[in-house]
Amino acid sequence: RQSDHKKIFTMRAAAAALLPLLSRGFQLSPTSPLARVARSSSKLSMTIIDKPYGEWESPITSKAMTAGSVGLGGVHYCNGDIYWLEGRPQEAGRNVLCKYAPESADKSERNGVDVSPKESNVRTRVHEYGGGAIVFGKNEDEIYYSEFATQRLCHLLKDGTSRPITEEGDTYRFADGVVSDDGEVIYAIREDHTNPEPKNVVNEVVSINVKDGSMKVLATGNDFYSNPRVNGNQLAYITWNHPNMPWDATELRVLTLDSTSNKSSEHELIAGSDGDTSIIQPLFHPETGDLFYISDESGYYNIYRKGSDESILPMKEYDFGGASPGWQFGQQAYTFLNDGRLAAQYSKNGKSVLVVANVSDSSKVASDVVEFGSKDGLPMMFGGVHPGEGDDLYFLGGSPSTASSIYKWNLQSKGEASILACSSELSFDDDLISVPKLVEFPTTLGTAFGYYYAPKNGKYTCTTESAPPLLVKAHGGPTSCTGTSFNAGKQYWTSRGFAILDVDYGGSTGYGRDYRRRLRKSWGVVDIDDVCAGAEYLVKEGLADGDRLCIDGGSAGGYTTLGALAFRDVFKAGTSLYGIGDLTALAGDTHKFESRYLDGLVGQYPEEEDLYKERSPIESVDTLSCPILLLQGVEDKVVPPNQAEMMYNALLKKGIPTCLKLYEGEQHGFRKAENIQDAIDSELAFYGKVFGMDIPEAVELKVDNI
Repeated sequence: RQSDHKKIFTMRAAAAALLPLLSRGFQLSPTSPLARVARSSSKLSMTIIDKPYGEWESPITSKAMTAGSVGLGGVHYCNGDIYWLEGRPQEAGRNVLCKYAPESADKSERNGVDVSPKESNVRTRVHEYGGGAIVFGKNEDEIYYSEFATQRLCHLLKDGTSRPITEEGDTYRFADGVVSDDGEVIYAIREDHTNPEPKNVVNEVVSINVKDGSMKVLATGNDFYSNPRVNGNQLAYITWNHPNMPWDATELRVLTLDSTSNKSSEHELIAGSDGDTSIIQPLFHPETGDLFYISDESGYYNIYRKGSDESILPMKEYDFGGASPGWQFGQQAYTFLNDGRLAAQYSKNGKSVLVVANVSDSSKVASDVVEFGSKDGLPMMFGGVHPGEGDDLYFLGGSPSTASSIYKWNLQSKGEASILACSSELSFDDDLISVPKLVEFPTTLGTAFGYYYAPKNGKYTCTTESAPPLLVKAHGGPTSCTGTSFNAGKQYWTSRGFAILDVDYGGSTGYGRDYRRRLRKSWGVVDIDDVCAGAEYLVKEGLADGDRLCIDGGSAGGYTTLGALAFRDVFKAGTSLYGIGDLTALAGDTHKFESRYLDGLVGQYPEEEDLYKERSPIESVDTLSCPILLLQGVEDKVVPPNQAEMMYNALLKKGIPTCLKLYEGEQHGFRKAENIQDAIDSELAFYGKVFGMDIPEAVELKVDNI
């Protein structure tokens, strides 16, 4: 293979054949391939460069990815205004509350104006993963948020400033709040770090007086709480205890606000009495007062009404919990419209479906059930639906070619959903965008799933190699899933000639409870089997080069990456982003929320310490034989940096090519633009060195032992 080998292909021959026909008045369909050939002289003379896979130049650069991009979330409609939360890499990852104001002279590229004070960071650290950092009341006078630096709950004032309402100090953290009907009280989750050792951190449901900040504990005694929701004198909440996670086993309980007892064991138990059912996302109906919730008792996350053991909707073999239920606060996969109807979202064959149904009567099941999808103008993927005025709906969505955006869609008139704000200023031609294809492949426990992205760049082809290098991606969690909305981080690779397989390995969400529970006691086995099986399947299908298989993943995906490299002989290189190398160290050195997570994924510790060591990549460096890049945040409390340092030192001693990059000021996941850029550029340069690729404008990267 010669890296500078190029062949020029032209389309002039096709044009020459067309000219006699066109001169005689021959008409071409405007959408036909021939019409596209004839549309412009510039396209007729377009050249396609023949160059090895992985060495293509691409305008989708790391700087382009972050320069005009933000994270969008927390979409909310309040008293005529649309609000959302922006995570800004260019501002060190600061989270900002914004309001849709397309007529404002101060509007951003996303047609929004900042609402939270300048320099404020709207983010809570409850469970470390946060979510639910904003509390909305009935109008703009009742907006509250958690300030990241102090973790105090603050009242947002009309003049753009804020007033802290909770006491000074870093003892308390707050999340997932709701405002009382009279606007005088916030009901929220409080996490007490008076004694910061994970085993001594206390989580409770509290009421907070918005005037003086005084607090009252309403529910206590269990390890965890979430989703406090109020209706009149009733307050519903979700609670669970170690070693369960919220997707394992939880309870839905209800207390009366005038109760003399704050002990959860004395509050009414609505669902979850069997100790093996996950109950999530309770919500009171605004008209009837009926309590609804999501349960996986049927084998899938279905929606139920209190007092009925039958799912309210007929789509019983689909999950309504959302993409990653339980990881963050504030998640709500269904809502109630202005006329009282239920609106819920689920995923089918890689596409989102909106379900609207009448649940206002006393029937066990919903009536007048209607589904809406892309044929009705909705984007390919969406979630977090919020009703606006009349039949207007607002939500976050996207597609393989459209970055995550805030949409408006009318349930009555339908039509194409309009984009109000887009997370990225990036705009690329279709010939640069690789559209994912859902693939199913055989694995040890039956079938696993993933999304295959073929290399795509209209300026390049490759005739000198039979198949492209493959980058397998293992998502974090591990109880989570991947998505198919536009992701510049994936198109970065495919536009350079890499193929991608984004794997939803056994244990992923969205495929029912049995699939999600495949990882019970089997983390480090099932997930590794599946990422390896997916790669081997694509090689067999001729879609990937078996000699250039690489894998990456963050957090739990980093563990799967390291495990695949240590325990299998499939991949030739890999990159771990804040991944886990030592399970025993993680078991004794992580935050409260996940401190017993491994009990269900691996086994009890220290009783089953031998199993932990057996599945720890750090304990199997003797079997490692391929290069590994380690990328880690210095301030990570979920996966402490000593994990990456231990792995790096072990690789150094063995003489395996490796590189460790530590990023100052980063926690679990990279938020700063410069670090996001450096991480992906370093990974590309790393594979370039490993596979001998001539990477255009590769960053300097020092790799030890190479």
